[in-house]
Amino acid sequence: MNRRVVLVDAVRTPFGKAGSLYSGTRADDIMVRALRGLLDRNPGVNPQDLDDVAIAAATQTGDQGMNIGRSASLLAGIPNTVPGYSIDRWCAGAMTAVTTIAGAIHMGAYDLAIAGGVEHMGNHPMGDGIDPNPRYLAEKLVDTDALNMGSTAERLHDKFPHLTKERADQYALASQRKTAAAYAEGKIQRDLIPVAVRSVELGWGVATVDEPPRPGTTIEALRALKTPFRPAGRVTAGNAAGLNDGAGASLIASEEFARAANLPIKAILHSFAFAGVEPEIMGYGPVPSTIKALSKAGLKIEDIGLFEINEAFAIQVLAFLDHFGIADDDPRVNLYGGAIAVGHPLASSAVRLMINLARGFESHPEVRYGLTTMCIGLGMGGTIIWENPHYSEGK
Repeated sequence: MNRRVVLVDAVRTPFGKAGSLYSGTRADDIMVRALRGLLDRNPGVNPQDLDDVAIAAATQTGDQGMNIGRSASLLAGIPNTVPGYSIDRWCAGAMTAVTTIAGAIHMGAYDLAIAGGVEHMGNHPMGDGIDPNPRYLAEKLVDTDALNMGSTAERLHDKFPHLTKERADQYALASQRKTAAAYAEGKIQRDLIPVAVRSVELGWGVATVDEPPRPGTTIEALRALKTPFRPAGRVTAGNAAGLNDGAGASLIASEEFARAANLPIKAILHSFAFAGVEPEIMGYGPVPSTIKALSKAGLKIEDIGLFEINEAFAIQVLAFLDHFGIADDDPRVNLYGGAIAVGHPLASSAVRLMINLARGFESHPEVRYGLTTMCIGLGMGGTIIWENPHYSEGK
């Protein structure tokens, strides 16, 4: 049985700076709020009909451990008859949750499920608690840079010297400006689920907007930032995503089930692929994963009308655009800005990409296909190609 897989809806929490906005909030409670918010705004979904809950986290210990897919769904009030599991593919955790659920739906095992992710980088700093096998360095990797994401970005600059720091800074500035414009027009807030937060100094409050954006950013300020990963390097805090906390959740269903239940359809999953590259140039991963996803879909890059590319580093996006002959400032790319402005809470970020693409589809019925793509630590990339349910040829 081969069935079409659709995105019914997706939401996320506001993203915070690591250990700031959510310093007094547990990771599983952030995830619970995303799950509840998703179901609250989809009253046509009967939670009893859910076949599974797949939740990703890159660090699966403490408040992100104990099989967060099951524990968070129970805390969110999802019936205990609905199972759940956790997933880890680092930055592409939520993307892998979506594709894993999609595979089960496509073969007829599931009809409706939740896929999402959470990362509290304040509680769980990147690399916290890991114990890399020494053989990674002795036998598999060229350099310890492969274990430091900022260093892999510097190596990507080395590989493509024409992708200069100036271009990276200009791209970063554009991300901040697009995010500020999207906020001014109310385009981001509509998919944010408010979260109760607590500060030792300020007491209780409610998070309603992303904390990281810097709308007043200037190119002069970006040029002046230090390069922490290499003396006289090119990667800075201004042209890279920060360390962040947040969660996202999506409803994935078969098209048949969604239509029978009168549920909205925001995007149709057309194909997906994951691919590997040298760990030292981790950020190049979206190039081969996109080539693979396009091939499986029988499409060309020219068929893609909207791109949502995770901005782990500006150089990573520029390398992708450069490979496919797309201009740095192509208006089809990241309509509402990206992770350089709003943040990248690792395993949750793919949901943000899906939200933005789905909203882009609504605004652009002339676009038939779009994609979401991201780089992944230890040298991987992931890409999903989506079809626009609002597509109308000739518009």
